[in-house]
Amino acid sequence: MSAGRRAVAIGGGTGLPIVLNCLIALGYDTTAVVTMADDGGSSGALRRELGMLPPGDVRNCVVAMSDPASLLSRMFQYRFPHGEGLAGHALGNLIIAALADITGSFPDAIQAAEDLLGARGRVLPSTLADVVLHAEDREGRPVAGQSNIAESTHAVAHVSVEPAWPPAYGPALEAIETADVIVIGPGSLYTSIIPNFLVAGTASAVRESVARRVYICNVANHRGETCGLDAADHVQALVDHGLTHAIDVVIVNETEGVPLYELPAEEPAGVSFERVEGGADALGRIADLGPRVEVRPLVDPSVPLRHDRDRLYAALEDVL
Repeated sequence: MSAGRRAVAIGGGTGLPIVLNCLIALGYDTTAVVTMADDGGSSGALRRELGMLPPGDVRNCVVAMSDPASLLSRMFQYRFPHGEGLAGHALGNLIIAALADITGSFPDAIQAAEDLLGARGRVLPSTLADVVLHAEDREGRPVAGQSNIAESTHAVAHVSVEPAWPPAYGPALEAIETADVIVIGPGSLYTSIIPNFLVAGTASAVRESVARRVYICNVANHRGETCGLDAADHVQALVDHGLTHAIDVVIVNETEGVPLYELPAEEPAGVSFERVEGGADALGRIADLGPRVEVRPLVDPSVPLRHDRDRLYAALEDVL
């Protein structure tokens, strides 16, 4: 067990589960704090049809904290390929929706799902408010809704939520306040990570924390939301949204002198990605903001849009 026993990972989307896996393997009592701004796909449909909070990020994190190879975990991640009213839904999302109805609350549904899967940590929503994400892109145009922002053709400049500064979910805030380690990201910068810090008290809790606070920078930009942003721009965006003097260490993928990996052939049609550059200029600008910078090879060569689990584990082991 690590000397600092409590770790909190903050984010959402597909980036957070790999961090949870690493933290648990490193011996930390791990809590995930996830955004409730998701309004696309299965989660969005359930929000609209049932008036519930989005279960998708929660589902991914609960599975990451259990045995992902177990039949029950695979069932939770199963997505219906067809069927009227079922196509596109993940079975785990429907189970969490049912559990919310049975138990009477979304947090109780998460706890029940954790118990079912034997999760080795906790997953907590950052807020229980029904929030809508808003953005202004770098051309000055407004965009409403998480899924629309994620698909924007221009890089985002700023995001906010409606209602403004919704109340934090108490246990999530308490987990941050009592953590020995806080890990932010990786994940979609403006639609998965920053929305957590637009919840009242969350950014200030991180700023005031005595924990080791680590930001894991993305290895790839989704062209649109973060098009053209380098590693320093990612850190600056966090600072601009409340995390001034709130990050101790930034872990950046090594790109200086490293050739581009070839993107996989199964890259979605009409969607393109670019590497988040972490050259000398970007590293210098991050250092000017205050954090220590750790540069490591982090890319999964087989899927260069994502972090390699073993490389990220090694980086976190050294930094923590």
